[in-house]
Amino acid sequence: MILEPSILSKLSSLELRAKKIVEGFISGLHKSPFHGFSVEFAEHRPYNPGDDFKHIDWKVYAKKERFYVKQYEEETNLRSYVMLDTSSSMLFKHFGEWTKLRYGIHYAASLMYMMHRQRDACGLIPFNSKIDAFIPAKSTYAHLRQIYTELERELIREEKNDPEKRKTASAQAIHEVAERLNHRSLVVIITDLFENIDEHEEIISALKHLRHRKHEVLLFNVLEKKSERDLDFPDRRFVFEDMEVDEEVEVLPAQVREDYRKKVEEYTKKFRMACSEFEIDFAEMDTQGQFDQSLLAYLIKRKRLG
Repeated sequence: MILEPSILSKLSSLELRAKKIVEGFISGLHKSPFHGFSVEFAEHRPYNPGDDFKHIDWKVYAKKERFYVKQYEEETNLRSYVMLDTSSSMLFKHFGEWTKLRYGIHYAASLMYMMHRQRDACGLIPFNSKIDAFIPAKSTYAHLRQIYTELERELIREEKNDPEKRKTASAQAIHEVAERLNHRSLVVIITDLFENIDEHEEIISALKHLRHRKHEVLLFNVLEKKSERDLDFPDRRFVFEDMEVDEEVEVLPAQVREDYRKKVEEYTKKFRMACSEFEIDFAEMDTQGQFDQSLLAYLIKRKRLG
């Protein structure tokens, strides 16, 4: 089931859009080579000796003749945090309907929906040159609503095309998160990785810091592939503007396209190799593509963690 951005945008709330994205993904899973991949949204768990009898669901017992207890929202299996890059470079779009930020927000919202239904605790950390908010991981519905409210706040800023320049300081934010998380967690990072070249080693060092603190890491590099990876513009002159510092450069894409693509590939390969070395999952995300592959990458990671 493919949901286009234009259709999703008509739905009233971010929570409803997230639900539709996840439902479409699960429907597609059943028709794909991954049809055997189970996506369990547990409402109950088997009875264990010592559990209070008053929590047994007798209706389920009547059907299955086995004891199951209702799984309450405070019970959690995994603690996860989503770090979302909200810097000005994430406001870019050219060929696509959605900016990188809008795409990242909807992906984050979909992840939160899946996490909540699986009774995992989820938290949110939007960041740019600093951490804007640090919403701790919990598994209650009221907490999920708090997260959606924060994500919707970012959507409003994106819709208003906020002129405030927000620079990126990914390494600083990741280091801070590594220090602040006291319990082993899964940290999902959504970012375009647009920083000065000399900052790349710092980002890798920060990712290492998370792993050193025993956290699991899933890094999504979100870009508009056609423009930002392929430089697939018509053969005429364009003025490109740095969205974080207001610098401009005039370019004829055909003259630099081959060299540009090589540089982007080198840059991506560097992160991919570093992530592989430190057992960090790295995935590319295209704002003109569906959410399916990115949601599957999360599910595979989640399955490995048990």
